[in-house]
Amino acid sequence: MNLENKSPGSSRREFLKSSSQVAAATTLVAASAQHVHAAEDNTIRVALVGCGGRGTGAALNALSVENGPIQLVALADVFEKNLRSTHTSLSKHKKVGSKVDVPEERQFIGFDGYKKAIDCLRPGDVVIFATPPGFRWVHYTYAIEKGLNVFMEKPVTIDAPTSARMLEINKKALDKNLKVGVGLMCRHCKVRQELFDRIQNGEIGDVSLLRAYRMAGPTASAAVPPNTTDLSELQYQIKNFHGFLWLSGGAVSDFLIHNIDEACWMKNDWPVRVHSVGGRHYRGDMIDQNFDSYGMEYTFADGAKLLVDGRTIAGCKQEFASYAHGSKGLAVISSASHTPAKSRIYEGHNMDKSKLLWDWPEREENPYQLEWNDLIAAIRNDTPYNEVERGVMASAVTSMGRMAAHTGQEITLEQFMSHDHEFAPNIADLTLDSASPLQANADGHYSIPMPGLVKKQEYL
Repeated sequence: MNLENKSPGSSRREFLKSSSQVAAATTLVAASAQHVHAAEDNTIRVALVGCGGRGTGAALNALSVENGPIQLVALADVFEKNLRSTHTSLSKHKKVGSKVDVPEERQFIGFDGYKKAIDCLRPGDVVIFATPPGFRWVHYTYAIEKGLNVFMEKPVTIDAPTSARMLEINKKALDKNLKVGVGLMCRHCKVRQELFDRIQNGEIGDVSLLRAYRMAGPTASAAVPPNTTDLSELQYQIKNFHGFLWLSGGAVSDFLIHNIDEACWMKNDWPVRVHSVGGRHYRGDMIDQNFDSYGMEYTFADGAKLLVDGRTIAGCKQEFASYAHGSKGLAVISSASHTPAKSRIYEGHNMDKSKLLWDWPEREENPYQLEWNDLIAAIRNDTPYNEVERGVMASAVTSMGRMAAHTGQEITLEQFMSHDHEFAPNIADLTLDSASPLQANADGHYSIPMPGLVKKQEYL
């Protein structure tokens, strides 16, 4: 499928029809063969926009690629503390510290920092986007304008309008033959790739049910207490971005997307509808917009189901795994967080050791590193590489499950992609002094989803 190569008038219905045919490929054929390389001296320069934990990890993986010279040359964030922490961590790293060259004049604070960091690069270099995903389309637009290869963290969109917009923006990246990676690293896991091939070859029979779980205690900034700091409302929300839908898509989009994506990958399809449940428990004075538990039932075109359970409550059963059930047996997609996957196949539907038919015989490589190895190889070899469409689909399917829980309605993928509720329509104009797109009420609380009462959008 290559929606990006269609005319600007391509309808969302065409997008949905063709999306159902998407296979597990991690690259798309670009529209032109324009030659883009990093630099004449063969050094790929890297800028990091978003200096949180994931951004720091992505930069570390980039600098760890053993495929020609690579150098970190710029950092940007809205919080100076984050930037300083990342710079210290990377510059003092015993393995990659020598590849960090980010003096004070290339360290940028503020909402326009992404432009300044990008302007330190040359066409064909790489920019990493690891800010809250609400900003993703804004940053991506500027990177394409500057002719840069991109690595963007997941999710890449958080609502329907930005999903459609990102697909449209990406056409320009394809036209320029830019290489774009999306941080759904499980698709680069060699163990999962082998499992995918085996499932497609019929080793577990016809797939009729998939299950995915990410049930843990309180996670990241999903639960947000009242702001008692000297940070503005906007800054406080950004600091605790997992708690606010306009920034991250909330706990569902940020935490469940990997499990949903890898399950859809094994099914080799995207679901066409979903209904969900969820609720808020033991909230106290928390002011975020998340539920603490989500249960989703996705349905594929052939009637097969994907069941997804997410929870962030202390003291409950915990599980972080995904499974595929077929007419012949069970495939464990992952069973130990993201890595190692520990993928395997059983005869029947019980994980009985005596019924084990296949597992991975070797030590697993880290998919966080593999996705960077693959991206840099594509840049060095000038091979087609663009993961944005798959990233948008995974993000949209995850968001529609969240929307179904927050509204209490069954939602089709076509309905979701046609929805007009954009959480932060003026996000491109924000500055550090701006009011937040989400305003608290007189009690200091924010609008939360009210299933069955507010049915047409996720919150008022």
